[in-house]
Amino acid sequence: MLDRPEYIEQAYFYRMLRERMQQNLATQDLLGSIREEVLATTKLPMALDFLQAELRHLGVLGPAFARLKHYFTAFQTFLVEESENERGRFDFRTALEILEREALYRAETATPQGVFLFQFETLCRNRLGYDKGLAAIADDPIFNADWKEWILTVRRQVGIVDFADLIYVRSDLYVQNLAKKQDFTNPEDERPVLFGEAEGRIALANRRKDPLLLFSALQRQLGYPSVPRPKPVDDVKEKTEQLSRRVERMEGRLKLLEEEQRGGIDLTKLYAKPADDSPAE
Repeated sequence: MLDRPEYIEQAYFYRMLRERMQQNLATQDLLGSIREEVLATTKLPMALDFLQAELRHLGVLGPAFARLKHYFTAFQTFLVEESENERGRFDFRTALEILEREALYRAETATPQGVFLFQFETLCRNRLGYDKGLAAIADDPIFNADWKEWILTVRRQVGIVDFADLIYVRSDLYVQNLAKKQDFTNPEDERPVLFGEAEGRIALANRRKDPLLLFSALQRQLGYPSVPRPKPVDDVKEKTEQLSRRVERMEGRLKLLEEEQRGGIDLTKLYAKPADDSPAE
Protein backbone atom coordinates (compact mmCIF):
# COMPACT_ATOMS: atom_id res chain seq x y z
CA MET A 1 0.00 0.00 0.00
CA LEU A 2 1.22 3.47 -0.89
CA ASP A 3 0.92 6.63 1.16
CA ARG A 4 -2.08 8.92 0.75
CA PRO A 5 -0.15 11.62 -1.24
CA GLU A 6 0.79 8.98 -3.83
CA TYR A 7 -2.84 8.13 -4.53
CA ILE A 8 -3.81 11.80 -4.69
CA GLU A 9 -1.12 12.47 -7.30
CA GLN A 10 -2.06 9.31 -9.20
CA ALA A 11 -5.67 10.51 -9.42
CA TYR A 12 -4.45 13.87 -10.71
CA PHE A 13 -2.24 12.16 -13.29
CA TYR A 14 -5.07 9.98 -14.62
CA ARG A 15 -7.48 12.91 -14.81
CA MET A 16 -5.05 15.24 -16.58
CA LEU A 17 -4.00 12.56 -19.06
CA ARG A 18 -7.63 11.76 -19.89
CA GLU A 19 -8.62 15.40 -20.34
CA ARG A 20 -5.59 16.44 -22.38
CA MET A 21 -5.80 13.44 -24.71
CA GLN A 22 -8.85 15.15 -26.24
CA GLN A 23 -6.48 17.78 -27.61
CA ASN A 24 -4.94 15.15 -29.94
CA LEU A 25 -1.49 15.51 -28.40
CA ALA A 26 1.09 12.71 -28.24
CA THR A 27 0.81 10.63 -25.06
CA GLN A 28 4.56 10.73 -24.44
CA ASP A 29 4.49 14.54 -24.59
CA LEU A 30 1.59 14.58 -22.13
CA LEU A 31 3.52 12.35 -19.75
CA GLY A 32 6.43 14.78 -19.86
CA SER A 33 4.28 17.83 -19.15
CA ILE A 34 2.30 16.17 -16.35
CA ARG A 35 5.56 14.96 -14.81
CA GLU A 36 6.49 18.59 -14.16
CA GLU A 37 3.16 19.24 -12.43
CA VAL A 38 2.90 16.36 -9.97
CA LEU A 39 4.33 16.61 -6.47
CA ALA A 40 8.09 16.06 -6.55
CA THR A 41 8.16 14.53 -3.05
CA THR A 42 6.22 11.50 -4.31
CA LYS A 43 7.50 8.62 -6.42
CA LEU A 44 5.15 9.39 -9.31
CA PRO A 45 7.63 11.60 -11.24
CA MET A 46 10.11 8.71 -11.42
CA ALA A 47 7.32 6.38 -12.53
CA LEU A 48 6.29 8.83 -15.25
CA ASP A 49 9.88 9.03 -16.50
CA PHE A 50 9.93 5.26 -16.84
CA LEU A 51 6.50 5.19 -18.54
CA GLN A 52 7.61 7.84 -21.02
CA ALA A 53 10.81 5.97 -21.89
CA GLU A 54 9.01 2.65 -22.34
CA LEU A 55 6.28 4.27 -24.42
CA ARG A 56 8.89 5.63 -26.84
CA HIS A 57 10.42 2.18 -27.31
CA LEU A 58 7.31 -0.06 -27.27
CA GLY A 59 4.45 2.25 -28.19
CA VAL A 60 2.23 0.91 -25.36
CA LEU A 61 2.01 1.46 -21.61
CA GLY A 62 0.93 -2.00 -20.42
CA PRO A 63 4.42 -3.58 -20.18
CA ALA A 64 5.73 -0.51 -18.34
CA PHE A 65 2.95 -0.75 -15.74
CA ALA A 66 3.70 -4.46 -15.33
CA ARG A 67 7.38 -3.76 -14.60
CA LEU A 68 6.46 -1.25 -11.87
CA LYS A 69 4.78 -3.82 -9.62
CA HIS A 70 6.03 -2.02 -6.52
CA TYR A 71 4.10 1.12 -7.51
CA PHE A 72 1.14 0.13 -9.70
CA THR A 73 -1.18 -2.71 -8.65
CA ALA A 74 -1.85 -5.74 -10.82
CA PHE A 75 -5.42 -4.53 -11.41
CA GLN A 76 -4.17 -1.16 -12.69
CA THR A 77 -1.87 -3.00 -15.09
CA PHE A 78 -4.75 -5.26 -16.16
CA LEU A 79 -6.96 -2.28 -17.05
CA VAL A 80 -4.24 -0.57 -19.09
CA GLU A 81 -3.42 -3.78 -20.97
CA GLU A 82 -7.09 -4.44 -21.74
CA SER A 83 -7.56 -0.88 -23.01
CA GLU A 84 -4.60 -1.35 -25.39
CA ASN A 85 -5.86 -4.72 -26.64
CA GLU A 86 -6.71 -4.30 -30.32
CA ARG A 87 -9.32 -7.06 -30.19
CA GLY A 88 -11.18 -5.56 -27.23
CA ARG A 89 -13.66 -2.71 -27.00
CA PHE A 90 -12.43 -1.27 -23.70
CA ASP A 91 -11.50 2.36 -24.26
CA PHE A 92 -8.31 3.83 -22.78
CA ARG A 93 -10.12 6.97 -21.61
CA THR A 94 -12.63 4.82 -19.71
CA ALA A 95 -9.73 2.97 -18.08
CA LEU A 96 -8.19 6.28 -16.98
CA GLU A 97 -11.47 7.42 -15.44
CA ILE A 98 -11.78 4.13 -13.53
CA LEU A 99 -8.19 4.40 -12.31
CA GLU A 100 -8.82 7.97 -11.18
CA ARG A 101 -11.86 7.03 -9.08
CA GLU A 102 -10.08 4.07 -7.54
CA ALA A 103 -7.08 6.23 -6.60
CA LEU A 104 -9.36 8.83 -5.02
CA TYR A 105 -11.11 6.13 -3.00
CA ARG A 106 -7.78 4.71 -1.81
CA ALA A 107 -6.70 8.21 -0.78
CA GLU A 108 -9.68 8.46 1.59
CA THR A 109 -11.02 5.58 3.70
CA ALA A 110 -10.58 2.58 1.44
CA THR A 111 -11.65 -0.80 2.79
CA PRO A 112 -11.04 -4.27 1.30
CA GLN A 113 -14.80 -4.65 0.82
CA GLY A 114 -15.12 -1.39 -1.10
CA VAL A 115 -12.05 -1.99 -3.25
CA PHE A 116 -13.12 -5.51 -4.19
CA LEU A 117 -16.69 -4.52 -5.06
CA PHE A 118 -15.44 -1.57 -7.13
CA GLN A 119 -12.99 -3.72 -9.06
CA PHE A 120 -15.44 -6.58 -9.59
CA GLU A 121 -18.12 -4.19 -10.82
CA THR A 122 -15.55 -2.82 -13.27
CA LEU A 123 -15.17 -6.31 -14.72
CA CYS A 124 -18.95 -6.72 -14.98
CA ARG A 125 -19.83 -3.37 -16.54
CA ASN A 126 -17.03 -3.39 -19.10
CA ARG A 127 -17.26 -7.12 -19.91
CA LEU A 128 -13.64 -7.80 -19.10
CA GLY A 129 -12.28 -11.29 -18.53
CA TYR A 130 -13.18 -12.70 -15.11
CA ASP A 131 -10.30 -15.17 -15.10
CA LYS A 132 -7.47 -12.69 -15.59
CA GLY A 133 -9.34 -9.89 -13.87
CA LEU A 134 -9.97 -11.74 -10.60
CA ALA A 135 -6.40 -13.04 -10.60
CA ALA A 136 -5.21 -9.42 -10.83
CA ILE A 137 -7.60 -8.37 -8.05
CA ALA A 138 -6.26 -11.12 -5.76
CA ASP A 139 -2.73 -9.67 -6.10
CA ASP A 140 -3.79 -6.31 -4.64
CA PRO A 141 -1.82 -5.52 -1.46
CA ILE A 142 -4.96 -4.35 0.36
CA PHE A 143 -6.15 -7.96 0.63
CA ASN A 144 -4.78 -10.35 3.24
CA ALA A 145 -4.44 -14.11 2.84
CA ASP A 146 -8.10 -14.81 3.69
CA TRP A 147 -9.27 -12.32 1.09
CA LYS A 148 -6.94 -13.70 -1.57
CA GLU A 149 -8.20 -17.23 -0.96
CA TRP A 150 -11.83 -16.12 -1.22
CA ILE A 151 -11.23 -14.07 -4.39
CA LEU A 152 -9.66 -17.08 -6.08
CA THR A 153 -12.70 -19.10 -4.97
CA VAL A 154 -14.95 -16.52 -6.62
CA ARG A 155 -12.76 -16.84 -9.71
CA ARG A 156 -13.60 -20.56 -9.90
CA GLN A 157 -17.28 -20.25 -9.03
CA VAL A 158 -18.34 -17.04 -10.81
CA GLY A 159 -21.12 -17.82 -13.26
CA ILE A 160 -21.92 -21.04 -11.41
CA VAL A 161 -22.88 -19.72 -7.96
CA ASP A 162 -24.93 -16.58 -7.48
CA PHE A 163 -22.59 -13.70 -6.61
CA ALA A 164 -24.94 -12.47 -3.87
CA ASP A 165 -24.70 -15.90 -2.23
CA LEU A 166 -20.90 -15.74 -2.34
CA ILE A 167 -21.02 -12.51 -0.35
CA TYR A 168 -23.77 -13.62 2.04
CA VAL A 169 -22.06 -16.83 3.20
CA ARG A 170 -18.93 -14.84 4.14
CA SER A 171 -20.82 -12.09 5.98
CA ASP A 172 -21.44 -11.49 9.66
CA LEU A 173 -25.20 -11.84 9.08
CA TYR A 174 -24.71 -15.44 7.94
CA VAL A 175 -22.78 -16.22 11.13
CA GLN A 176 -25.52 -14.66 13.26
CA ASN A 177 -28.20 -16.73 11.52
CA LEU A 178 -26.18 -19.89 12.11
CA ALA A 179 -25.75 -18.97 15.77
CA LYS A 180 -29.51 -18.65 16.15
CA LYS A 181 -29.94 -22.13 14.73
CA GLN A 182 -27.03 -23.40 16.85
CA ASP A 183 -25.75 -25.32 13.85
CA PHE A 184 -21.95 -25.17 13.57
CA THR A 185 -21.43 -28.82 12.64
CA ASN A 186 -20.09 -27.91 9.20
CA PRO A 187 -16.40 -26.86 9.42
CA GLU A 188 -16.90 -24.59 6.42
CA ASP A 189 -19.14 -22.40 8.56
CA GLU A 190 -16.10 -21.37 10.63
CA ARG A 191 -14.44 -19.61 7.72
CA PRO A 192 -13.24 -16.03 8.31
CA VAL A 193 -15.88 -13.32 8.00
CA LEU A 194 -15.06 -10.87 5.21
CA PHE A 195 -18.22 -8.75 4.99
CA GLY A 196 -20.25 -7.05 7.67
CA GLU A 197 -23.87 -7.47 8.62
CA ALA A 198 -25.01 -4.67 6.30
CA GLU A 199 -23.33 -6.21 3.24
CA GLY A 200 -24.85 -9.60 4.11
CA ARG A 201 -28.34 -8.13 4.48
CA ILE A 202 -28.11 -6.34 1.12
CA ALA A 203 -26.71 -9.46 -0.57
CA LEU A 204 -29.52 -11.58 0.87
CA ALA A 205 -32.11 -9.14 -0.50
CA ASN A 206 -30.56 -9.28 -3.99
CA ARG A 207 -30.28 -13.05 -4.43
CA ARG A 208 -31.04 -14.31 -7.94
CA LYS A 209 -31.04 -10.76 -9.30
CA ASP A 210 -28.78 -8.88 -11.66
CA PRO A 211 -25.43 -8.28 -9.86
CA LEU A 212 -25.53 -4.66 -11.03
CA LEU A 213 -28.57 -4.14 -8.78
CA LEU A 214 -26.52 -5.46 -5.87
CA PHE A 215 -23.69 -3.04 -6.62
CA SER A 216 -26.13 -0.14 -6.86
CA ALA A 217 -27.72 -1.01 -3.50
CA LEU A 218 -24.33 -1.27 -1.80
CA GLN A 219 -23.33 2.13 -3.15
CA ARG A 220 -26.58 3.75 -1.97
CA GLN A 221 -26.59 2.20 1.47
CA LEU A 222 -22.89 2.03 2.37
CA GLY A 223 -21.34 4.77 0.25
CA TYR A 224 -19.08 2.52 -1.80
CA PRO A 225 -17.59 4.17 -4.94
CA SER A 226 -19.45 3.78 -8.21
CA VAL A 227 -17.84 2.62 -11.43
CA PRO A 228 -17.97 4.97 -14.44
CA ARG A 229 -20.42 3.58 -16.94
CA PRO A 230 -19.30 3.17 -20.56
CA LYS A 231 -20.41 6.19 -22.54
CA PRO A 232 -21.93 5.76 -26.00
CA VAL A 233 -19.75 6.97 -28.84
CA ASP A 234 -20.75 10.47 -29.94
CA ASP A 235 -20.37 10.33 -33.72
CA VAL A 236 -22.64 13.31 -34.50
CA LYS A 237 -19.70 15.48 -35.60
CA GLU A 238 -18.29 12.76 -37.85
CA LYS A 239 -21.69 12.08 -39.42
CA THR A 240 -22.23 15.81 -39.98
CA GLU A 241 -18.92 16.08 -41.84
CA GLN A 242 -19.77 13.03 -43.96
CA LEU A 243 -23.18 14.52 -44.81
CA SER A 244 -21.57 17.83 -45.75
CA ARG A 245 -19.17 16.10 -48.17
CA ARG A 246 -22.04 14.17 -49.76
CA VAL A 247 -24.03 17.39 -50.25
CA GLU A 248 -21.02 19.01 -51.95
CA ARG A 249 -20.70 16.07 -54.34
CA MET A 250 -24.43 16.22 -55.13
CA GLU A 251 -24.19 19.95 -55.87
CA GLY A 252 -21.33 19.30 -58.30
CA ARG A 253 -23.35 16.63 -60.10
CA LEU A 254 -26.39 18.91 -60.35
CA LYS A 255 -24.28 21.65 -61.93
CA LEU A 256 -23.03 19.20 -64.56
CA LEU A 257 -26.61 18.13 -65.33
CA GLU A 258 -27.75 21.74 -65.68
CA GLU A 259 -24.90 22.53 -68.08
CA GLU A 260 -25.68 19.44 -70.15
CA GLN A 261 -29.34 20.47 -70.51
CA ARG A 262 -28.35 23.95 -71.62
CA GLY A 263 -26.35 22.71 -74.56
CA GLY A 264 -23.59 20.49 -73.35
CA ILE A 265 -20.76 20.53 -70.89
CA ASP A 266 -17.94 22.92 -71.66
CA LEU A 267 -14.93 20.63 -71.31
CA THR A 268 -12.50 23.48 -71.93
CA LYS A 269 -13.00 24.50 -68.32
CA LEU A 270 -11.46 21.23 -67.27
CA TYR A 271 -8.37 21.54 -69.49
CA ALA A 272 -5.10 22.22 -67.76
CA LYS A 273 -2.97 25.03 -69.11
CA PRO A 274 0.03 23.52 -70.92
CA ALA A 275 3.39 24.24 -69.38
CA ASP A 276 5.71 26.50 -71.30
CA ASP A 277 8.62 24.13 -72.00
CA SER A 278 10.00 26.05 -74.99
CA PRO A 279 13.73 26.76 -74.62
CA ALA A 280 14.67 30.33 -73.97
CA GLU A 281 16.35 32.12 -76.90
